[in-house]
Amino acid sequence: LYGVHEKEISGGSRNTTNNIMEMTAMLEGLRAIKRTDLPVVIYGDSAYVLNGLKERWYETWRRNGWKTSAKTPVENRELWEKLLEQVERFDSISYRKIKGHLSTQSPTLEKWYEKYCEEEEEVSLEEFLRLLTNNARVDKLASEFALKLQDDSGSIGE
Repeated sequence: LYGVHEKEISGGSRNTTNNIMEMTAMLEGLRAIKRTDLPVVIYGDSAYVLNGLKERWYETWRRNGWKTSAKTPVENRELWEKLLEQVERFDSISYRKIKGHLSTQSPTLEKWYEKYCEEEEEVSLEEFLRLLTNNARVDKLASEFALKLQDDSGSIGE
């Protein structure tokens, strides 16, 4: 989404995790952006992925031969490397955590709006609702894709 320009990219995979799908979505979204001089804001609900980017955990992983502080291999290394290759193309990227699976009809919406403004960025309620609507669209696409996989194979993951 840039100004009035919007491009929706969707996809999915069998036998995967939320982190892999979130990283893949970020990767494909960044690949689709041609102008690397424009500021980019990435929204996600995976603390692992967002912290890895915001807190620059990847710098330590690289220095340590792609090992965590516990000396174990970093999960999804190849995907991290591809994502970082795209991230490093841009002049300015910021990251925002958005609550996953929160409906615009949620009784706790006001609480989450206040928390988002406090922890991430001050936005209007209208902008926050737009973010939730986009997030809900992502959830819907993921559910539809999972059902399609199930219809195609008889069960997910087989």
